[in-house]
Amino acid sequence: MTRLAIVGWKTLSEHEEFLTGLVTLLISVSLSFIAGIYLGAVNEVLLLIPGLMVLVTPSINMRGAIAGILTSRLSSSMHLGAFEVKFGRETDLGDNLRASILLTVFISVLLAVFGKIICMIVGVEVIGLLDMVIISVISGVLAGIVVTLIGVITSVVCYRRSLNLDMVGAPVVTTFGDMMTLPFLVVTAVLIMAAPAEIKIVCGVVVLVVIIWAVVSAKRATVMMKDVLREGLPLLAPLSLLGIVAGVLYTNGLESLIAAAAVLILIAPFMNGCGSIGGILTSRVATEMHMGLVDPDYLPSRIVLWHFLENYVYALLILPLMGALSHISAAAIGITTPGFTQMVLLSVVAGFLVITVMNLLGYYTAVFSYRLGYDPDNFGVPVVTSSIDLVGATALILVMAVLL
Repeated sequence: MTRLAIVGWKTLSEHEEFLTGLVTLLISVSLSFIAGIYLGAVNEVLLLIPGLMVLVTPSINMRGAIAGILTSRLSSSMHLGAFEVKFGRETDLGDNLRASILLTVFISVLLAVFGKIICMIVGVEVIGLLDMVIISVISGVLAGIVVTLIGVITSVVCYRRSLNLDMVGAPVVTTFGDMMTLPFLVVTAVLIMAAPAEIKIVCGVVVLVVIIWAVVSAKRATVMMKDVLREGLPLLAPLSLLGIVAGVLYTNGLESLIAAAAVLILIAPFMNGCGSIGGILTSRVATEMHMGLVDPDYLPSRIVLWHFLENYVYALLILPLMGALSHISAAAIGITTPGFTQMVLLSVVAGFLVITVMNLLGYYTAVFSYRLGYDPDNFGVPVVTSSIDLVGATALILVMAVLL
């Protein structure tokens, strides 16, 4: 096949696009092991702060989802010739950047509230609501600013070098979402839980000011910002519940995870890799729908089926690597591991189950959002990266029960 993808004023063959995606995935998965090793190393903190694990997966996921909306929308803007490196109001880059920060504040509050409620419903021990809100908002905003700026920098670099942002954006922002969110969350949680009451009050006031600023800014937002918020908030709010449920699953099985701590190391790169693969698919399909190359049909076209196949090839190349590196990393830092073969099998079997779900979910999310008159760029990456938490957690736990 010699199909070409239009990128700025240059063209990339499908083989060059595939290699671009593969290199990006390999780099992102490798970097996400930093977060995985960190999670394995702080396993005692997860036990000492009740319910902290409930915030881990949805917080990581929301950083990638919000930044993923940003890069996906900017990619479509580039392909349609509307993108400019300008940060003023009523510019694609500036308005999407500001909308991402506002989304980060609102979703951070919702994660704390939803997490507390769900833990109370299912009987999982958890810290107080005020502590949850302070930890979630402070860590979320700090990590969100960093990840959003990385998404902007990535977009500008891709624009100036005529690279396809669809193949780069999702892996980059989900990787840095993993790397930034977890340390900010754990460090913030440790500091807040150890802080005297006076410091907590000051932090609470700061958080309240940030929330008020976000509400006022949303009311004064431009049309483009309101579009992002109007479509993003109703989508991300319920999707955050999936990550919280995944966090509850991990919390209930935390002792088993710590007994096989190499699996804790695997979680971050596994979620990152599978989520990035799904993010690449949905971002590409959204762009191709905007350009008229793919119709929003219920039966996937030949182009989409080819994207599905590419995703399985990506999975075949990176999943064994994830399992192997998780085992090696666990052995290197002296934490428990079920063994090299078991970790590779766990990663591959669970990963192929997840990729199958991500292929179908990513495509049909784009189809239904487009058919309903919404921008698939606002829906595809968030749905995939949010669903990966619950789908990935379920797959890992089920396959663990069989193999380990």
